[in-house]
Amino acid sequence: MKIEEVFKNNKRWIAEKLNTSPSFFDEMGKGQNPEMLYIGCSDSRVTAEEVMGLGPGEVFVHRNIANMVISIDLNVMSVVEYAIEHLKVNHVVVCGHYGCGGVKAAMQSADLGVLNPWLRNIRDVYRIHKKELDVIADEEKKYERLVELNVQEQCVNLIKTAAVQKAYRDRNLQVYGWVFDIHTGKLVDLKIDFEHILQNIMEIYHLD
Repeated sequence: MKIEEVFKNNKRWIAEKLNTSPSFFDEMGKGQNPEMLYIGCSDSRVTAEEVMGLGPGEVFVHRNIANMVISIDLNVMSVVEYAIEHLKVNHVVVCGHYGCGGVKAAMQSADLGVLNPWLRNIRDVYRIHKKELDVIADEEKKYERLVELNVQEQCVNLIKTAAVQKAYRDRNLQVYGWVFDIHTGKLVDLKIDFEHILQNIMEIYHLD
């Protein structure tokens, strides 16, 4: 990839947008009103708007390695707060993907330097679900299941936050766990039963 090509592509994109809608950029300049916050992986193969068939202004996006929602990460917490409190999104999605390098790295014992504390959070997911994961003999299937369980735990981390709990009470905000199947292009809704999962922990995490 040559950087010069990026600017050529940009000019082509502008021309295409104006050809379709002469007021496209005027409308964009008026502000954003997305219905969804999407928290996904930084993997270059998984582009949020493209896989969902959405365009500019339709989804607020945060991406990091392995789609993590960590309470002491001010980046993701700021995005969550802004999207829920100020943009008033009604849907929050955590989307992982099969073939996730971050999840695979967390399954290995190698010292990865500055990545170690980040990946430790995924290892914690493995620890929580060790009994289920250890009976999966096929390493690839185990890896894919950890991807799914990591999405589930990041959704649970979201539900622990005050912003999500308040928006759920006030306007029935919904949290979803998805996985993008990189081999087929399909989005998979994990249909996580959050009410069941949270029954035993809301006594601890419930905020007034």
